[in-house]
Amino acid sequence: MNLKIGDKVTLSKVFTEEDVMQFAGLSTDTNPIHLDDSYAAGSVFKARIVHGLLVASLFSGLIGTELPGKGSIYLGQNLKFTAPVRIGEEVTASVQIVKIREDKPIVTLQTICANSEGQVVIEGEAVVKVS
Repeated sequence: MNLKIGDKVTLSKVFTEEDVMQFAGLSTDTNPIHLDDSYAAGSVFKARIVHGLLVASLFSGLIGTELPGKGSIYLGQNLKFTAPVRIGEEVTASVQIVKIREDKPIVTLQTICANSEGQVVIEGEAVVKVS
């Protein structure tokens, strides 16, 4: 394991209408806040928003392909959703190693997703077994 505290990777993505529709179908989360313009217009957000777990899935992509990388296995993840993500809005996800266990190949990562204005939209922590 050639990892160190402070190692960090990021990924930016714009979630499209198609992304939201596909996720709704796969997850069966058809909440109208994500799918119905009229319903969402009357909500606290005033427009449709991307599923929070779809946005958070960027962490899984980073963890499984970049840091720690291939073969990594999620052991746990906590998430706090702090602001909505609108369809067509760019977000940047980051994972950063904050703890490395000495006795086992397990790391803890800070997980943050922010919008293009730098506002944090999701924050949390992941615990991952390193392959």
